[in-house]
Amino acid sequence: MMNLVRWNPWRDMPIVHNRLNRFFDEPFLRIGRMDEEANPGLWNPAVDLYEKDDHFVIKAELPGVDKNNIKVDLKDRVLTLSGERTYDNEVKEENYYRKERSYGKFQRAFALPTDVDSDKITAEFKDGVLRVEVPKPEEKKTKQVTIH
Repeated sequence: MMNLVRWNPWRDMPIVHNRLNRFFDEPFLRIGRMDEEANPGLWNPAVDLYEKDDHFVIKAELPGVDKNNIKVDLKDRVLTLSGERTYDNEVKEENYYRKERSYGKFQRAFALPTDVDSDKITAEFKDGVLRVEVPKPEEKKTKQVTIH
């Protein structure tokens, strides 16, 4: 026998509140993620973003992408990962039974915190994973002002 439970819309408010707080507390805000349905020539690689002691790390899964087809750009505090996974024509279209891998251009963009030293950003591509390290801005020390 099942009991009926009255729905209380306010019961889930703390969960929504916590999610909103986490969204605005993140140092990297997602600028844009191109939607594959809106533009079928684009795909979105999976990206992990996490924090270490003195830097942030962005790891993007880019299997089958040539290193020469990847760009990492920084402009106006926006770090953009872009590139293209090209389609290999070694099998004729009519010989496919199933085709699930995506091909085409991709672009992911992230807003960086202020005061990031762009000259210290590093990127490495190994085993189909792009790893970008962004140094955290140095904390500004409080300046003591002498009163005369």
